[in-house]
Amino acid sequence: MKKLLFIVAVLAISMSSFAQTTFGVKAGVNFANGTGDDFEDMDMRTSILFGGFAKFSLSETFAFQPELLYSGQGAKASYTEEGVDFDGTLKMDYLNIPLMFKYYAGGGFNIQAGPQIGFLLSAKSKLEAGGESFDVDVKDEFKGLDLGLNLGLGYDLESGIGIDLRYGLGLSNVADYDDADGKNSVISLAVSYAF
Repeated sequence: MKKLLFIVAVLAISMSSFAQTTFGVKAGVNFANGTGDDFEDMDMRTSILFGGFAKFSLSETFAFQPELLYSGQGAKASYTEEGVDFDGTLKMDYLNIPLMFKYYAGGGFNIQAGPQIGFLLSAKSKLEAGGESFDVDVKDEFKGLDLGLNLGLGYDLESGIGIDLRYGLGLSNVADYDDADGKNSVISLAVSYAF
């Protein structure tokens, strides 16, 4: 992780020497689930995201925007077994580093795409049944690294306020066992402010 952060820092410093640079913060909501057999019959978990970014304007139409975000992900499930209703929630918290390329199609409207690397901070499974609740730490059952691709649309106002709608497609299996078939899938809606 230290090498990756060093590479991103060197890239940011070198780009700032020839590009107009702005910094900002963002926060929003995630609608998270997953793809593959491991997430079959599971529903979206709603959570939060927040963090900061640096935007390097390379021209009037192109920008590069690395970000550092806390991202709540996972999934939910409800089922009935032997007459008992079960509600389960898989809470996965990541530190994500999206490296977004933005194309400004006109005004502040932009199209976004870029790779993402995520570091698992915690993973907990919560089960509610028969009026009781159980929390289990399951971080050891998941990989510490998650690779993905983000695609999105955004609009940046001249005041510095922006809004982004993104889809994060997981490219690597998150479960840490043989024949795992489960990747993260996240829809994010965020508001940002550039200083």
